[in-house]
Amino acid sequence: MAFAAPDHWQVYDETGRRKYVNSAERGRFLDAAERLPPERRALCALLVFTGCRISEALALTRDHVDAERGTITFRTLKRRRIVFRMVPVPESLVSTLMALPVGPEGRFWGVHRTTAWRWVRGVMLQVGIVGPMACCKGCRHGFGMRAAASNVPPNLIQRWLGHASPATTAVYLDAVGLEERQFASRMWS
Repeated sequence: MAFAAPDHWQVYDETGRRKYVNSAERGRFLDAAERLPPERRALCALLVFTGCRISEALALTRDHVDAERGTITFRTLKRRRIVFRMVPVPESLVSTLMALPVGPEGRFWGVHRTTAWRWVRGVMLQVGIVGPMACCKGCRHGFGMRAAASNVPPNLIQRWLGHASPATTAVYLDAVGLEERQFASRMWS
């Protein structure tokens, strides 16, 4: 039985399946990415550790990586005005990106978004990730869910994901339900 269409976006599709990559899937995805050529491995890691959109990733240049601060600056593409956001990343991701060659336009990846999407989807299918989360956006939603579950303040999650509205970020906070589970576990014992 399908659920009624939601009035707003949520982390579940119309049949109740989650749209985000969970921690076990993220681990398998990153492990499989380790065996890929450097540019594909870097793209997979970038999507997982920043929650960026695929188009934002493909627009990335060496100038957007601040090795000293350990951040990557993205131009948020879903807004009418130009907005840049900095996302802190692991040192290993900075090193991986800085080791990549860049194309004539200075970008790390000179491929179309469809090609990059196929790369990511292929890795997910290879490790058994199927369903609505088996795509680039599944990594983005997984980033939001992981940040919320890790008690990252909502304003930082909003900034890192480039959300214009706190209501968009609140979807991840509502879906986590960690405190709810803790309350419920008191009843189970």
